[in-house]
Amino acid sequence: MGQPVVLIPGPMHPAVAAGLEAHCELIRLWQELDPEAVLAARRDEIVAVATGGTPIDGPYLDSLPAVRLVASFGVGYDRIDAAAAAERGVVVTNTPGVLDDEVADTALGLLLMTVRELGQAERYLRAGKWADGGPYPLTRATMHGRRMGILGLGRIGQAIADRVQPFGISVAYHNRRPKEVPYRYYPSLLDMAADVDTLMIVIPGGDSTRHLVDAEVLKALGPDGILINVARGTVVDEQALVDALRTNTIQAAGLDVFEHEPKVHPDLLTLPNTVLLPHVGSATIPTRTAMANLVVENLVSYLTKGTPVTPVPESTHLLDG
Repeated sequence: MGQPVVLIPGPMHPAVAAGLEAHCELIRLWQELDPEAVLAARRDEIVAVATGGTPIDGPYLDSLPAVRLVASFGVGYDRIDAAAAAERGVVVTNTPGVLDDEVADTALGLLLMTVRELGQAERYLRAGKWADGGPYPLTRATMHGRRMGILGLGRIGQAIADRVQPFGISVAYHNRRPKEVPYRYYPSLLDMAADVDTLMIVIPGGDSTRHLVDAEVLKALGPDGILINVARGTVVDEQALVDALRTNTIQAAGLDVFEHEPKVHPDLLTLPNTVLLPHVGSATIPTRTAMANLVVENLVSYLTKGTPVTPVPESTHLLDG
């Protein structure tokens, strides 16, 4: 009996293939001259998929009837229809935990850059304006004493809360339900936005959270408000955000993710009160390698023991009994 066949639809971190080669036969679909022919010929042999962002829905899984596991590279899995997978008996895994600190560090960096206008100050210096025009103008905001509302107090949200408190920043949060934590819980996102001056987004993407942060929430955040997003761009109504920034409905935004990335709303690029990063929250060699290794662990554990390491919530019932 041959090795189990695992499909890799598109390019992934090289540690994924390197870690799987001893355990599986790999189909690197993007390297095939005729991918459709390969899938048609091997569809009944492929038992698992390792993906770094390929959209996977019900029809996709129906075309691969032997698949029983989809291992996703990343903590977010909004490009995978996990409910459709569960209906078909397919377990979905992600890579939580190993990137929490890196993303939390990025969130803190974005907050510092946005509040203190550090990116703008650097551009001011590089343009020669310090020598020609004098000191950079005083910034209106400071880190100390800010009131942060965290949208999505999971592992990353908690890591962010731990980092900001030494700055004298108070923490509140909005989740679907309260947690046993020493922070104020708001059952209403709108009410929380009205009571804080910093909105930190760390909530998963997908249809259920699409445009959760809309014009009404931004208006509630107010003219001293700063928005930081290290989660998914779809959580924010990007046009509403552009309008709020342009009209000073809020003060500024620091973004690592965008609604249609890698395309960025052109107005965000020209607005002076934005700090923009190209989705680099977990983008370090150690962290991405750890994520790749967890993809391998999930696949190997499931194929050898029937139990992956980090199944997503929608999949847990498939592993009971």
